[in-house]
Amino acid sequence: MSRVLPPLRCTDPAVFGRVAVLLGGTSSEREVSLDSGRNVLQALRARGVDAQPVDGIPALAQALAENKFERVFNVLHGHDGGGEDGIVQGLMQAHGVPYTGSGVLGSALSMDKVRSKQVWLSLGLPTPDYQRLFAGSDAQDVRRAADSLAMPVIVKPANEGSSVGISRVFEHAQLDDALALALRYDGELLMERLVVGDELTVGILGDVALPSIRIVPKGQWYDYDAKYVAEDTQYLCPGLEGADEAEIGRLALAAFAALGCSGWGRVDVMRERDSGDFFLLEANTAPGMTSHSLVPKAAAQAGIGFEELVWRVLEQAL
Repeated sequence: MSRVLPPLRCTDPAVFGRVAVLLGGTSSEREVSLDSGRNVLQALRARGVDAQPVDGIPALAQALAENKFERVFNVLHGHDGGGEDGIVQGLMQAHGVPYTGSGVLGSALSMDKVRSKQVWLSLGLPTPDYQRLFAGSDAQDVRRAADSLAMPVIVKPANEGSSVGISRVFEHAQLDDALALALRYDGELLMERLVVGDELTVGILGDVALPSIRIVPKGQWYDYDAKYVAEDTQYLCPGLEGADEAEIGRLALAAFAALGCSGWGRVDVMRERDSGDFFLLEANTAPGMTSHSLVPKAAAQAGIGFEELVWRVLEQAL
């Protein structure tokens, strides 16, 4: 598997025209998106691109109706007012405005963790065993689902990112609290077998899998605090070596393509400690671009600075 990126398609910032950096929004990931957007905006402007911030979908809809932008750089994270569930992609397609990242189908499928798993399993791609839960599920339904998977399990909203609403459950007494936390968010719930091992992620840029990253939090889990706040989380890049590194790259690209994703993104993977097997967790179609974010770290390992990374992502909207 080659990790050689093609040459830049252009060097003149004027070819992009006026670019909207779509950020913020009203999803649970608003603050992360604002941080990502500020960094992207700064990088584009540093390279001479006429880039302007646009906060949220209603503001973008108005700007597109007024023909204010030639293309959109989407770093609006999450769903329900975020930019990863296919809604804003449909809006931009309706206006005929090019944008970064995946289209409607890829965005919608990857945002829905249940549907992602259904697609992967239909193609023989590995992902942890799971059960679907609904808002009306009672204690007996939840316990029955947990027993079918065998403890420990993870309970999480099916349509959130950034570790929002996730609980790790090791005994039945913890199920009620886990369910209550996940039910704070809209949509279905997902319970899946907890894979014990190494947490890895693979950034994707075009048709290239960037070097994997193995995440080693100081605490036991890579939660929201470890992702966005703590300064003691270790990021080992590349996370694997030799054949294992090649295999996780192939798996990430296959998983991304299976969901209809394109452009750029990130695929999260667990490697089970006892068996060494890989298990797909989820795909992200508008990954974070903060100081703690993983795609920029992987790109840097591949010799791509942050400004060049942002430029390459924007080139995909030409």
